[in-house]
Amino acid sequence: MNCLLTSLPPVSSLQPPAFLTAWVLLAVGAYFVGSFPAGYLMGRCRGIDIRQHGSGNVGATNVVRVLGKKWGGIVFAIDFLKGWLPVILATRWSEAVHINPHSAPGAVAALMALLGHSFPFWLGFRGGKGISTSAGIIVGLFPGAFPFCIGSWLIVFFATGYVSLGSLVGASMLPLTVAVFYFMGPRYDWPSWMRADWLSLLVAFLMATVVIWRHRSNIDRLLAGTEARSKSKK
Repeated sequence: MNCLLTSLPPVSSLQPPAFLTAWVLLAVGAYFVGSFPAGYLMGRCRGIDIRQHGSGNVGATNVVRVLGKKWGGIVFAIDFLKGWLPVILATRWSEAVHINPHSAPGAVAALMALLGHSFPFWLGFRGGKGISTSAGIIVGLFPGAFPFCIGSWLIVFFATGYVSLGSLVGASMLPLTVAVFYFMGPRYDWPSWMRADWLSLLVAFLMATVVIWRHRSNIDRLLAGTEARSKSKK
């Protein structure tokens, strides 16, 4: 893979049409990877349409509720990779062809993978809520923010039993953490994995917006006091 990426010509040698084509392929490819309906296919393998059971969502949380932790764990791993892999490959391409800003390909891949997971055309644009795929994106694009996001999720979940509330807090923590990295990282000479540029900050806000918007029904139930708690916090 590294040989393939480093064999790509530098940006200066790419003609505008070819360079534009590369960006289009990056965006479309990331969307297709993100749109892989792991939860739906897992349900079909188990003889059900997961959209007609539990919350009706195709994400890992509903798969755990309906099919059990084993199958939900597999779906989580696949959804995680759907976010992580496009970002990593896009970042390697950026390094190979010296794109400025360096984070641009990873940012495009991150947003398109998340949109693919949340709005897959295979399922009529009704996908998951983006938590598993966002986790993969964060590890690939914002590794320094991951401990804060997952830590806040765990604290809220174990304190309240609400998966959705933990997800909302974890999503909100992403742009806050990246903002700290953006404003404070250069001042205190933090390592590169704890720094962010303006594009990374923008992507973090957009990701949080998508995830929170996808949880709007959960927000309504939380406010009404009807949101279901997890039966087990293990």
